Amino acid sequence: SSSLSADSRGTLSEGESRQAALPACTPTARAMAMTGSWAVAPAAWALLPAAALQLHVKDGPGSLAAGLAKSCRLSLAAAETHASGGSTLLGAVAALLPIGLGLRAAARRNRCSNVRPAAAGARRQATETLQEGIAKFYNASTGVWVDIWGEHLHHGYYPEGFKGTLAQHQTAQVDMIEKVLEWSGVPESGSPGAPKSVLDVGCGVGGSSRHIQRKYGCVTTGITLSPKQRDQADIFSKASGQFDSCSFKVEDALKMPFADNSFDLIWSLESGEHMPRKPEFMAEMHRVCKPGGRIILVTWVHRELLEGEELKPREQRLLDSISKAYYLPAWCSISDYAKIAKDNLGMDGIRVDDWTERIKPFWGAVIRSALKPSGWLALWRGGWQTFRGALVMPLMARGYTIGTIKFGLLTATKKP
Repeated sequence: SSSLSADSRGTLSEGESRQAALPACTPTARAMAMTGSWAVAPAAWALLPAAALQLHVKDGPGSLAAGLAKSCRLSLAAAETHASGGSTLLGAVAALLPIGLGLRAAARRNRCSNVRPAAAGARRQATETLQEGIAKFYNASTGVWVDIWGEHLHHGYYPEGFKGTLAQHQTAQVDMIEKVLEWSGVPESGSPGAPKSVLDVGCGVGGSSRHIQRKYGCVTTGITLSPKQRDQADIFSKASGQFDSCSFKVEDALKMPFADNSFDLIWSLESGEHMPRKPEFMAEMHRVCKPGGRIILVTWVHRELLEGEELKPREQRLLDSISKAYYLPAWCSISDYAKIAKDNLGMDGIRVDDWTERIKPFWGAVIRSALKPSGWLALWRGGWQTFRGALVMPLMARGYTIGTIKFGLLTATKKP
């Protein structure tokens, strides 16, 4: 069942917003105290002053006070939800999530209440496009990620029972590239059919591009919406001696400037979730792929749906919150992508897989890195958008845990 037309940019319900705040907090707070889920709360709540100060500077002290009651209730409710899952770390960070979102929402309402209706309409018309929002988000957050995690902006691939250091998580990110290439059936370097020209769609700072270039001795081209990512990718490539073989451009994946049949391999690692029109996205990758060439897509998707089934309201609200922070349009399943590859594009050798179990340790490690003092400072430098993205990380972890979010893979070849 396809869900490509679903709208995933919702907000908290008005019913929730109208509920009394502090009275609802009281039993929840007692439940949290009994379960011990506030054990690491001091570390998580240490992030709050940064968000509060940013709101105070941007929107004035009134906007800060306006959201406190609602934020308190929502934060405790989220913490209670996570406490029931037995994860004290996620519970503590989840407690912080709605505080930041609630304060930000209150700040927006406070500003809009002082604007005449006509002016408010003009503001809505001037709202940034999805692509502009994505570019702004990554311009702000990329430096934070690179400072803490390095050149790979994607999940790692983990064996069962993995527990490791940050360096071992970074190795797992490289393993993800290798495992995806292996799973997709891309020939080894020097073998017939090994790629000579590669397009990295949603290249980040070029970590995958450089790894693939080293592995195959090929020429790679990466595209991103973020000028900051493009610049950082060039810096890394110069430092690694790959500047002549790895190029990076600021381009829209739905309107790529490349000629038809340009690349042997189209690689998209965790960028498809940002694409608002999945059939158009797939068609554009197919257009620039050479006949006989391969497309590899690794992306966040929602679970498979039965015929006529829809996501549960609670699942949709979860995806809505994530989408708002990370600038994601409607989600779909990996089967939806496979249907596009088969019915719309007539591709050969279509394969899909679900690697959710292989990536589960990742978000816990990212959350822990954000709770370190160096993480707090990096988030502060990244500004509100980066901070909001950090607040949503526990929801990503929860989405994987309850089965709403899946880590999907697709590979297929273009007919010769």
